[in-house]
Amino acid sequence: MSRLSESVSRAMNILDTADLSYDGVVYDLLAETTARRSLDLSDLTAREQAELIAGRSLNLIPSVDGLTAAIEKAAAEGRPLVVKYGIDPTSPDVHIGHAVPIIIASRFQRMGHHVVFIIGDVTAKIGDPSGRSSERPALTDADIAGNLSTYQQQVTPFIDFARADLRFNGEWLSEIRLPQLVEIMSRVPVSMSLQREDFRTRLAEGQGLSLAEFMYSIVMALDSVAITADVELGGVDQLLNLQMCRKVMEISGQKPEFVITTPLIEGTDGTGAKMSKSKGNYVGLTASPDDVYGRLMSIPDHLIEPYLQLLTEWTDAEIRHIAKRREDGSAHPMAIKRLLAGEMVAALHGLEAAAAARAEFTARFSKRSFGDAKNLPIVSLETSGGTLLGALITDELGFAESIKAVRRTAQGNGLRLVREVNGDQQILNLAEDAVYQSLREVVATLAQNGDGQVYLKVGRKIALVQMSG
Repeated sequence: MSRLSESVSRAMNILDTADLSYDGVVYDLLAETTARRSLDLSDLTAREQAELIAGRSLNLIPSVDGLTAAIEKAAAEGRPLVVKYGIDPTSPDVHIGHAVPIIIASRFQRMGHHVVFIIGDVTAKIGDPSGRSSERPALTDADIAGNLSTYQQQVTPFIDFARADLRFNGEWLSEIRLPQLVEIMSRVPVSMSLQREDFRTRLAEGQGLSLAEFMYSIVMALDSVAITADVELGGVDQLLNLQMCRKVMEISGQKPEFVITTPLIEGTDGTGAKMSKSKGNYVGLTASPDDVYGRLMSIPDHLIEPYLQLLTEWTDAEIRHIAKRREDGSAHPMAIKRLLAGEMVAALHGLEAAAAARAEFTARFSKRSFGDAKNLPIVSLETSGGTLLGALITDELGFAESIKAVRRTAQGNGLRLVREVNGDQQILNLAEDAVYQSLREVVATLAQNGDGQVYLKVGRKIALVQMSG
């Protein structure tokens, strides 16, 4: 029995009968599944390795059988597979959607293969070659340096950089000579790029395409050639670019890499839109334990199982089992969602942080007594009483990205003042125009001389209002 099978057996014993609402049970289960993120998978057979990778992939090109054979061949040659994952530093923050292919890279690494994490410092300067995407602006050297400053730290919970390479594609792309590039371009049919639906649509509408747009995927493919990649990982939106990598490797006299694509994870708002910082429906890898936990507790129930599949080390058998318990009513969706939230906090901050975030969430939302909550931010009426509520929420507390976002929260009755006395609560819903009133004016509506504590609640975020020095 493999180490993974042994772990699954222990977890299934808990999942089978235990009451998943108990803190102790949840801690034991999280201890088991969190340990898998560093579990040595090298005792899996080549077939088991390939199937474990395929189980979390949308595409595995050319085939699972081919990957199995490649793993066997590499083992016979006494070498690991070279596994490539690349990202352009278009933002200083990485969110859990980016972690989906990185988790697969982690599995490859723990199987004994070699991960090369490529930062696209040259391709980032191209940005969106069509010039149409505000999410992919062309970056300067200063932008790139700033964005890169924490990248390695952010993905370290998933990748052991003591056993992986961090490379910048400027190392080789700055050395490419025109004759080499022309030789490759002469053997790439334009029809490959025209498979892209957005290209076809724009041509049909009479819009033009720039040469840079055609070149982007070729430039990206040269990364694979430079490191002689055996496998490349990416989101499914990169499929055609990854297929270009196979073509350019073939032109360069190399064996085309295996292409593995992963789903684009749906955002936390459950609208069907992909997770994106610009939409605010994301969970950042640098977010605090309480924020990670709270954001994942806010997802709709239909996202629980997809998130478990894409973001955790749970196996299909375990996910099917917990889904069955949810269907037969022996496990409440809220209890399962708490498991998911705990999984991600444990992955990013550790098991003890997950237990603390669980307790904090219970204090804030389940017991409905804010007085039991710890680590609440504090705003002083003495020092901040004259600050407009909107500015206080966005700038001082950082509870929202903009005044507009605060107003939307108010429209949904999510902006509130709460006075709590011995566990009993007096709740005042604030209208959206309250954002233009001072904190002192807003709090005055709850009669400042009353007993108990006053809290400001913005959606799921809470701050204690200190009424006096």
